[in-house]
Amino acid sequence: MLLTISGSSCSGKTTVVRACGPVDGLVWHDFDEIGVPAGADVVWRQRSLEQWIRRALRYQADGRDMLLTGQSPLGEVLACPSATALNGVAACLLDVDDEVRRQRLTRRDPGKWDARATEAFLGWARWQRAHAADRTHRPEAITAGGWDRMRWERWNDLPHWAVTVIDTTGRTVGESAADLRRWIDGHRRPANHDIA
Repeated sequence: MLLTISGSSCSGKTTVVRACGPVDGLVWHDFDEIGVPAGADVVWRQRSLEQWIRRALRYQADGRDMLLTGQSPLGEVLACPSATALNGVAACLLDVDDEVRRQRLTRRDPGKWDARATEAFLGWARWQRAHAADRTHRPEAITAGGWDRMRWERWNDLPHWAVTVIDTTGRTVGESAADLRRWIDGHRRPANHDIA
């Protein structure tokens, strides 16, 4: 199965996953491991996500699950051409308060992001929160100008839309990691392996 942890920059994805420690039968990858080219756009992200899903299928064939951290929300994962071959998909949004995200961006990359770039990160975070709760919230944010092989109609066939949100605001890394580990363990039970 594929477990995805999405969230706008500085949500704490990498830090929290590392703090979970190793999990038997689970392989973790960060989306950006493949490198992000200059001018990367939504088509690049969606095509690259398809490649990650194909990698997850190779792990699945070996009896292992894959956890992928990155920017891709559940709607993109489900719309990828190969997604229906997965034994299951579980989605988690790691989130943080906007002001904390601003502070983290400044600490992590001093002087790198101007006000416009910072607002883009915050806007993406707000959209992801709404998308996690409601698949019909402004779908054009990921569908408009997207990769032409995406299968957006799959959203209509889902009996439910389930994205767990873990808010790291005001919490220690250990507390957030414990929440994430419970989520991982809960979704790796065979009864939870399903996909539309």
